[in-house]
Amino acid sequence: MKLGIIGAGMIVKDFLTITPYLKDLQLAGICGTEKSKASMIEFKNKYQIKNIYYNYDELLNSEVDTIYIAVPNNLHFEFAKKALEANKNVIIEKPITSTYKEAVILSDLAKEKQLFIFEAITNQYLPNYKKIKELLPSLGNIKIVQCNYSQYSSRYDSFKAGNILPAFDPKFSGGALMDLNIYNIHYVVGLFGKPKNVEYYPNIEKGIDTSGILLLDYGTFKSICIGAKDCKAPIANNIQGDKGCIYQNTPTNVCSNFELIMNDGTSFNINENNYEHRMINEFIEFNDMIKNNNLNKCYEMLEHSLIVSEVQTIARYKGGIKFPADVDIEL
Repeated sequence: MKLGIIGAGMIVKDFLTITPYLKDLQLAGICGTEKSKASMIEFKNKYQIKNIYYNYDELLNSEVDTIYIAVPNNLHFEFAKKALEANKNVIIEKPITSTYKEAVILSDLAKEKQLFIFEAITNQYLPNYKKIKELLPSLGNIKIVQCNYSQYSSRYDSFKAGNILPAFDPKFSGGALMDLNIYNIHYVVGLFGKPKNVEYYPNIEKGIDTSGILLLDYGTFKSICIGAKDCKAPIANNIQGDKGCIYQNTPTNVCSNFELIMNDGTSFNINENNYEHRMINEFIEFNDMIKNNNLNKCYEMLEHSLIVSEVQTIARYKGGIKFPADVDIEL
């Protein structure tokens, strides 16, 4: 994979730390604005990135075969579409797009061109998550699924003072649903598929959800997903069945060790994650799918992302949270 990176923020800095584990990866270029020049020079020198670009078209016209999109949420669609049109494979940081409609457009374009497109969503590729999926039948009939990812944002005080940063700005497709609860949606949908109904009850300040409760109705059971940036609480995920439960006290994007607790009193502590950093597994699998031309697996994961995108779009719509991308929205 000859990778070109668009963006130079914290997630890129985090991603670059795992590149020594990605043996087939070539860091062919990074593109950003003049404001991020110092960061890009630092990244180039530290991680041997071949070229720095300040023009996205120049990056797309270079030797790269895959673009990693790590820009604000509202720009995901625009940059991904342009990359696909330039016949580049695409990896997009979560959320894949601002709206379901945008996600469908990207999906159709990628399939038409037989290109790879991935949403970088860590939990779907972690061994612990795959083990949870394997253990679900042992819990019996599922009754309640609860995920709480509440993390007081370092930017929330600034937000209250009137300094609106992208994470809290509707114009940048921000908010708690898009930033934190999106991980919970992926976690639940990856285990149980598309829900029958979606409701979202947000706490809204200045037009954005600073926290909220998402209810996913699966008919025979219900799932409650809590995402909060304006308060915090012990993080906990519980999958409750009539024969036992799975308890996890780490965020759904990290999916660390968990406990299988059965009704008969037996319990098992389980940890099958093979890397400390949450992003390594996903990028190894992205590279393997591209290397082996496994479009079927890519599009299987893409279908999962489309369901998640539909859920979050419906949730925002019902919660009264509007983004610029919601023009002529059809649900």
